[in-house]
Amino acid sequence: MEDHKIRVGITHGDFNGIGYEVILKTFADPAMLELCTPVVYGSPKVAAYHRKAMDIQTNFSICASAAEIQDGRLNIINCSEEELMVELSKATPEAGKAALDALEKALADYREGFIDVLVTAPINKYTIQSDTFHFPGHTEYIQERAGDGQKALMILMKGDLRVAVTTGHVPLSQVPGMLTKELIQEKLQIFHQSLRKDFGIDSPRIAVLSLNPHGGENGLLGTEEQEIIIPAMQEMIAKGIQCFGPYPVDGFMGSGNFCHFDGVLAMYHDQGLAPFKALAMDEGVNFTAGLPIVRTSPAHGTAYDIAGKGIASEDSFRQAVYVAMDVFRNRKIEKEISARPLRKQYYEKRDDSDKLKLDTIEDNNTL
Repeated sequence: MEDHKIRVGITHGDFNGIGYEVILKTFADPAMLELCTPVVYGSPKVAAYHRKAMDIQTNFSICASAAEIQDGRLNIINCSEEELMVELSKATPEAGKAALDALEKALADYREGFIDVLVTAPINKYTIQSDTFHFPGHTEYIQERAGDGQKALMILMKGDLRVAVTTGHVPLSQVPGMLTKELIQEKLQIFHQSLRKDFGIDSPRIAVLSLNPHGGENGLLGTEEQEIIIPAMQEMIAKGIQCFGPYPVDGFMGSGNFCHFDGVLAMYHDQGLAPFKALAMDEGVNFTAGLPIVRTSPAHGTAYDIAGKGIASEDSFRQAVYVAMDVFRNRKIEKEISARPLRKQYYEKRDDSDKLKLDTIEDNNTL
């Protein structure tokens, strides 16, 4: 069990979208405050504006810093010095800067140990660009700022459906040139480790999707399967990672084949995310695997088209909070187990009897 409730850091994202709406609706339920201590990085004034505009009955406490965080309350830390003007459904530079300010403050507090996990509300990937943010999305930025040199893997998930992408936020024209045997192996390794450590699956089974139509039709419609994907998989299978395929994409999801696997590795962004969101948009969660920090986000974007109307569903955001807490606990359990491994056992055969012996070799962990 935790020594304290899990502290969930939440960045407000683009405040002209539905971020505050789904945050406030999620924590309107008092039961959520029994499960965790939420800390929103954003603007109390902007939060109050959204609360009043949509008549959401959610109280919050304003904190000058993370040192003032209170359990049993929705806490909001102000991350912007200047006055912010809300322009619902509009992409403004002001909202982009405020989103970045909140993200930077949250990561700074994470490094100081004030929050345990991070849940990010949606950003506008164009307006957030600046001298310090030149990334295609949250995943790449967090990898650089809080990855400690480790590589990230984007996983979209709902329940037992987990879809990861080999290439993320890159133009489709660049995908074939980026696909290498080494990259696929790297993503398979991260996926395998995440399924074990983050989701508690002892021997995960991963389905790998093909790049070309109909799996390339033995080279007729493309050669990446024979030259890159299959050789990469064969080497990983030899290392003990269970990966299967590559499967033609057109029928894999619709046939329900994904139900037989713990994870699905797609070759590019829309190949994985388009069918996933068709199946699980409302409660889907984006999880960044492979990094020391536990980070999740809702599967949807800023949703400018419904911003301020009070009709946005908070289900995906709530699930993002749940997943962050679950992964945090699973990692803690895995760390405790790894720190106290079972003593080595062997059988010693003498005469006609088999006797189970415990290895008596002492090590530094023996008390």
